[in-house]
Amino acid sequence: MGEHEKHGPLVRLLALVAALWPGWASALECRLALLLALDVSSSVDEAEYALQREGVAAALLSDSVQGAILQGAGHVALGVYEWSGRRQSHVVLDWVMLRSASDIKAAAARIAAAQRSYRRFPTAMGYAMGFGATMMGRAPLCERQVIDVSGDGVSNDGFGPRLAYKHFAFREITVNGLAVLGADPMVEDYFDFEVLHGPGAFLETSDGYDGYRQAMERKLYREIQDRIVGEALGRAGERG
Repeated sequence: MGEHEKHGPLVRLLALVAALWPGWASALECRLALLLALDVSSSVDEAEYALQREGVAAALLSDSVQGAILQGAGHVALGVYEWSGRRQSHVVLDWVMLRSASDIKAAAARIAAAQRSYRRFPTAMGYAMGFGATMMGRAPLCERQVIDVSGDGVSNDGFGPRLAYKHFAFREITVNGLAVLGADPMVEDYFDFEVLHGPGAFLETSDGYDGYRQAMERKLYREIQDRIVGEALGRAGERG
């Protein structure tokens, strides 16, 4: 039996699946839908906000993160939103596919140029997670879905993240955290026990906003790297 005859049935099956489910081919092209959720509650002052926004942009442009995005099998889809009070969530970067270095640079430039959406509202993290799940619902079809939420305090308005995970579509979503230490002594434990969700969820920490860029770079690299995302490393584990 020739190679063509041996693999013919498999080829025909894959072609049939692709024809019946057009999204299947898209899923093969996109390995990760990554949604960054940035804290702009009243506890974040203007200097800290600038460090956060510029830190995300710089982390995306780092050699390690660009390499992780471009060298993996399949593309990465990226979205960014800011969150604060119950109804104060705002899309900074709607979904874009990062297929090249120019795509990454364009996304980083839009993030760096963004204006702060809110300043005077509390920390409604459950509502923020609900907003993230809704935004993830219109993401490109990808093999994995990850929300990367950062903040410097615990939720103090409305329901918390755990309730959001029960009532929004989080079954296929992993939620990782970046806790900014210094303002709230409970923030690290809160992220550990209330925010992390899904297989392989993990927490990164930053010693104040001065270390935010480095922490975000470590976090993005780990999330994007195919061989380590989803594994239980360090404090990572099954959450939810």
